[in-house]
Amino acid sequence: MTRVAVGFLGYFLTLGSLVGCANDPLARPTSRTPVDQLLFSPASMRLHPVFTQVRDWTGDGKPDGIEAVVEIQDAFGDPTKAAGRLIFELYEHRPQNPDPRGRRLENPWEGRLDSMEDQRARYNRVNRAYIFQLEFADIKTSDSYVLTASFELSAGGRFFDRTIIQGQRDKPTPAPGPAPMGPATTTPDSGKIITTQPTGSTRSSSTNPNGNQEPSSVPTTSHMPPARIDQP
Repeated sequence: MTRVAVGFLGYFLTLGSLVGCANDPLARPTSRTPVDQLLFSPASMRLHPVFTQVRDWTGDGKPDGIEAVVEIQDAFGDPTKAAGRLIFELYEHRPQNPDPRGRRLENPWEGRLDSMEDQRARYNRVNRAYIFQLEFADIKTSDSYVLTASFELSAGGRFFDRTIIQGQRDKPTPAPGPAPMGPATTTPDSGKIITTQPTGSTRSSSTNPNGNQEPSSVPTTSHMPPARIDQP
């Protein structure tokens, strides 16, 4: 019994130490092999073209700047993490130009990803990307901008990307359509349908044998009674 109890005690102590190491955020990770470095190290960077937008993060109804979403990718194109220093620059947009960057609008912003605190503060697990809020007091939702990002890796190397942030344009006002036709009415004497025309419209007319004016598009001879000889 004693040997069995000691055996179980040693098993649970070993298991507890393994779980404790797995939950320790400061536990030293295993070193990567050259193959791991080749396959899973950061290989590229992009400014997310959909999520990088002008934002209001204070909730006052006014834009505060640009929320830059930076995605680091490995050799497979899958999101990963990296350490280093980012530099952001904002320019006016020059459409239909080989280099869309116009005048630079603000001093560069710097973002750091050198520490555990930086990684936790910037990394978004939902988007699997880093988020940086670039404050710019003169930002306008109606204008278009070019945002660039340069990432200097702590292990050496540099990534670069840029994206165009399109301004919000007013929807064009549709051209007015034709004037609606008026309601159809029936004359009590002949039962013929006459459509009421909009104000200002004209239609040609002809005179029937009784001297009445009727529209030329309506046949008159087939609806006229035969003339009497004894009529004055």
